[in-house]
Amino acid sequence: MQLAVTVLIAIVAALHAYFLVLEMFLWNTPYGRKTFGMTPEYSSASKSLAANQGLYNGFLAAGLIWSLLDPHDHAFEIKIFFLSCVIVAGIYGAITVSRKILFIQALPAAIPLVLLHL
Repeated sequence: MQLAVTVLIAIVAALHAYFLVLEMFLWNTPYGRKTFGMTPEYSSASKSLAANQGLYNGFLAAGLIWSLLDPHDHAFEIKIFFLSCVIVAGIYGAITVSRKILFIQALPAAIPLVLLHL
């Protein structure tokens, strides 16, 4: 079970590292515009906001990676904290932006969080 949780947390961390790249570096490119369904004008006007959002996703990825690499007894709590942060961000995004975010962000974090408690 521990291996499955570790793999799932690593996947969530990788997703958030991808979100960082997408929002910080690819936002104002054809790929970024296609991914988020934006016009060139909108992506250009919102690129600073997206970069800031990408940075926060990077912090979530870093925290999840830390939780996997920390050899101390508190690694369990670090996992719970950062997975919970991802879930809250996903729920908020689903409410305010798109319901799809619930499945892209919150659900992948909820699965290892539940498995941690089994």
